[in-house]
Amino acid sequence: MFARFTIIHTESDRINEAAKLFEESVVPAFKSQKGFNTAYFVSERDTGKSICISIWDSEEDALCNEESHLYQEQLVKFMGLFTDPPYREGYEVIVQA
Repeated sequence: MFARFTIIHTESDRINEAAKLFEESVVPAFKSQKGFNTAYFVSERDTGKSICISIWDSEEDALCNEESHLYQEQLVKFMGLFTDPPYREGYEVIVQA
């Protein structure tokens, strides 16, 4: 399995808005993608930092999601919320419990 993390920063009072957008737009869009498993939106309310986590069957599936431009289309929907540029990281899932 593979985990993609997209780290975003918003004003702390806009975290709920970002979470709602994630739940109502990103999750349904990703569910249509091959290899998608689940997604999480976690936040540190004091700093406005949030991490959008998506879990994929493989790194190849996560990359296909990005290459299809669906990832970028979803990211653009958040642009008015960002206080800093978002960035992403990917990790192999070694242990799942």
